[in-house]
Amino acid sequence: MSIRTSRTGALVLEDGRIFPGTPFGARRNAEGEAVFTTVMTGYQEVVTDPSFYGQIVCMTYPLIGNYGICDEDEQSRRPWVAGLVVREYCDQPSHWRAQGTLGEYLEGWGIPGLAGVDTRALTRHLRLHGTMRAVLVSDRTGLSDEELCEMARRAWTPDREDVVPAVRGERATFGPADAPHVVVIDCGVKHNILASLRRRGVRLTVLPYGARAAEVLELDPDGVVVSPGPGDPTQARQAVETVRELAHSGVPFFGICLGHQLVALAAGAKTTKLVFGHRGGNHPVKDLLTGRVRITSQNHGYCVEAASVPTEQGWLVWMVNVNDGTVEGLRHQELPVLSVQFHPEGAPGPQDSQDLFDAFLELVRQRWQARMTQPVLLAGEGV
Repeated sequence: MSIRTSRTGALVLEDGRIFPGTPFGARRNAEGEAVFTTVMTGYQEVVTDPSFYGQIVCMTYPLIGNYGICDEDEQSRRPWVAGLVVREYCDQPSHWRAQGTLGEYLEGWGIPGLAGVDTRALTRHLRLHGTMRAVLVSDRTGLSDEELCEMARRAWTPDREDVVPAVRGERATFGPADAPHVVVIDCGVKHNILASLRRRGVRLTVLPYGARAAEVLELDPDGVVVSPGPGDPTQARQAVETVRELAHSGVPFFGICLGHQLVALAAGAKTTKLVFGHRGGNHPVKDLLTGRVRITSQNHGYCVEAASVPTEQGWLVWMVNVNDGTVEGLRHQELPVLSVQFHPEGAPGPQDSQDLFDAFLELVRQRWQARMTQPVLLAGEGV
């Protein structure tokens, strides 16, 4: 097949490394930050994860596309990756749920892919030198190596500005009116976060990124969730102020990934960029309170600096990454605030951490039940 023989494309890194390959998907160029993810399945969930906005993603698992594309597996309204790099692309999927090929799907959204790449060498290079600017070129004909490298050095990356507005959705409501009410601030929320909350019988109001604390509290929520999202958390300055007010409002609060980083910044801690990030479905995380280790799904390029967490103000490092010791969770000794750096909803990745939704919603139901049992004052009473 031509997919194996026409190596006209290339992934070019800003440090001069060039990885040749065969184009699939949209025949166009793309720019962004070159990263890798170690998930073995779930490529459709990867490309539709808003946290990958502006990134050219290398799949370390070698065979991609073999079970096709299915609408039910999407994690948002569209794919967000800037480009996709794989070792071997399968353009003849075999699965009873398949509704088309990965290549057709990417082409429909104008996203280029590159197959036949030595993804082991690429991954090792990024692990050693870190994520970096890159361009994915579908046809390098007539372009010299120096011209390609200059294109990579000039590539736009999502750490240059607040990119969350690019992926936020519209306001929406779900669930029964007589259930505990949770407000989700959509910084790039994944469908399985909403599904993980909805299957537990709560009422959801989804507000787009940019909502102020007063707007959230006017809805009289029993809990607030701030979702994952792309980019450098320090660029989301207004969101930090919103989270600071919400975290101190007394309403149960759950921050996930970017939401976790915003909690840390709101508390006065600092975030820093990881060398090559944590992206995959097999990262071990230890709960420092119980000693339990869970296998988690992760997708982030920044982390909270442990030494900067203001423990004197009641904040605790709750969980750490077993591989490198980075902060994976925070909680407060008095405030009903929980946050995790990883993705408890999985998709792709394990569902081992669904219990964290239960822990958060237990706080939500306690608040809701307390409010439901408060006596109603008649006119003139209590005056």
